[in-house]
Amino acid sequence: MDVLRTPDERFADLPDYPWAPRYVEVDDDEGGALRVHVLDVGDPAAAPVLLLHGEPSWSYLYRSMVPVLVDAGLRVVAPDLVGFGRSDKPARPEDHTYARHVGWVTAAVLGDQGGGLDLHGVTLVGQDWGGLIGLRVLAENPDRFTAAVVANTGLPTGDRPLTDAFAAWQRFARETPEFPVGGIVSGGCRTPLAPEVVAAYDAPFPDESYKAGPRALPALVPTSPDDPAADANRRAWEVLAAWDRPLLTAFSDSDPITAGGERVFQRTVPGAAGVRHVTIRDAGHFLQEDRGPVLADTVVRFLSGDLVATGTPEDLA
Repeated sequence: MDVLRTPDERFADLPDYPWAPRYVEVDDDEGGALRVHVLDVGDPAAAPVLLLHGEPSWSYLYRSMVPVLVDAGLRVVAPDLVGFGRSDKPARPEDHTYARHVGWVTAAVLGDQGGGLDLHGVTLVGQDWGGLIGLRVLAENPDRFTAAVVANTGLPTGDRPLTDAFAAWQRFARETPEFPVGGIVSGGCRTPLAPEVVAAYDAPFPDESYKAGPRALPALVPTSPDDPAADANRRAWEVLAAWDRPLLTAFSDSDPITAGGERVFQRTVPGAAGVRHVTIRDAGHFLQEDRGPVLADTVVRFLSGDLVATGTPEDLA
């Protein structure tokens, strides 16, 4: 596997991201190793909150949430997916598969080899591909997780047709000569991002050769019942349909991509019953950018038991 590694100087002086890097190694599935960057801050003995980003962002997306969660006494773990952020970047789109990404995250945060964090008692917070991957990790290792927060995400099986808009997004990711990562993130926010923040999202990708991961992931979303990932996602839903640990939906009010997706979790997962599910106002697809501290406070309230109230209507934050 041909692997690219972004030079460290690309990450110098990023706004509001002061944390030193930490790395673990995982098998690349071809006999080699990949270096995975993990933001790991807070009391190492505290309850871990696993923040998983999606496409095409990286752990920088969670920078405004980290202080809120740490101040609440939590350990914050936010890895960069392989192909993103400070993690290694397999150079070919075909190097990236849904199963590999699930395996790489599992090894980095639940494994005990190569510096893996071997986490237990985890609360998952997943948005976009952070949910597609994180919910698979949870379903394949349910004993490691005590709670979950799903935000602007889903777990598709390909049994329902995708929208024309998503099909257009897949074509764009595959065919456009230039894939403007920072611009894409900015376009998915309610308020356009400052130029220096857009530059921080572009930082992991010195040129187009580093962008195989962001280009590959849209095509890996299951779009037909016989998709290679469809059966694994159906099995994950079977686990979730029996999972009675607390699950909160925290979707935004202005995301055309995932609007309404919270309802399937609320009616399917037993642990979602008796939880005051939250709608985050004035937020787009990347709600961590638009309303990060509000989402972080919602996670804290959820874990403190403040959002458990049987029969209560949705809480609007």
